[in-house]
Amino acid sequence: MPCCSKRSAGSRGNAAVLGGRSGAPLIAAALALVLAGCGTAPLVPTQTFPSRPDEPFGIEGRLSARRANDAVSASFVWNHAPPKDEFVVSNPLGATVAEMSGDSSTGRVEVRAADGRTDTASNWSALTERFVGFTLPVEGLAFWAQGSPRPGGAQTVEVDAAGRLHMLRQDGCEIAYTYGDNASPLPSQLRLTCNDLELRIVVDKRAPE
Repeated sequence: MPCCSKRSAGSRGNAAVLGGRSGAPLIAAALALVLAGCGTAPLVPTQTFPSRPDEPFGIEGRLSARRANDAVSASFVWNHAPPKDEFVVSNPLGATVAEMSGDSSTGRVEVRAADGRTDTASNWSALTERFVGFTLPVEGLAFWAQGSPRPGGAQTVEVDAAGRLHMLRQDGCEIAYTYGDNASPLPSQLRLTCNDLELRIVVDKRAPE
């Protein structure tokens, strides 16, 4: 499947040191969630929004995550090839912070942190609960990053005048979308709020486009 090359992004503010114990778990959780702004087009209320097919894609971009007093920024590469996902997170110097992989057909996900820690679980929710201390609805991110609700889940949505998702509420998360231009069907930025975790994602490159 198409792959994306690594990129780095600088940290900001009081961001955690990505190679340390506090930064790596937070950023791993942020990506496992497998991150800003609001559209200016008029919003159109709707009851449901169709889900995209679960097809392969690659994304490289930048993210920032904040949870209480902890904050971190990084670059990431995500390759999604159902039923498998692979994430690589890098710091501003290009060093790998964490690698995560999962295969839903075998019920195995694992994480390898920069400090040498590893962990495995039968699903993403169990892994993030143990690794970072709280559960994240990560199964939805493969659809949310594509401007689509997760199929089969309850949803509340607002769409813009072009018929694209502007705001999605699903699985306890609120996702706000920004698009690069009026013709683009896929979002260029996402802002996710899930309980006390806020995640901002900037998509620099997609494959396929």
